[in-house]
Amino acid sequence: MSLTVTPQEGIYKGGMFRFHITVPPEYNNSPPIVKCLTRVWHPNITEDGAICLSILRQNSLDQYGWRPTRNLREVVHGLVSLFTDLIDFDDPLNVQAAEMWAKNKDGFEYKARDYINKYCKVK
Repeated sequence: MSLTVTPQEGIYKGGMFRFHITVPPEYNNSPPIVKCLTRVWHPNITEDGAICLSILRQNSLDQYGWRPTRNLREVVHGLVSLFTDLIDFDDPLNVQAAEMWAKNKDGFEYKARDYINKYCKVK
């Protein structure tokens, strides 16, 4: 299954981010497997598409991890929110992006916008 997220506000506004969602045979006991297909400069998404999002974790340390009562709608909501209110600079998967944010917010935003212009600008 494919999903496209096009944020309407914030740093990632104007970008179009594609995801591939695979529902494993163990679903709903196991979370779906999600990969970002769009190159993005983001603290919770690596440049090769791995995603750090609590709801996708089988064994999350917080109450937001995967449970059999969760559903794909919540996963989609989480992926959309990853570009606005769920950006987590304290639990990064892309450590370089998070460090850049901590040291140089303007530089981080410039690089994020540059990636949008190069790899995922909405046409």
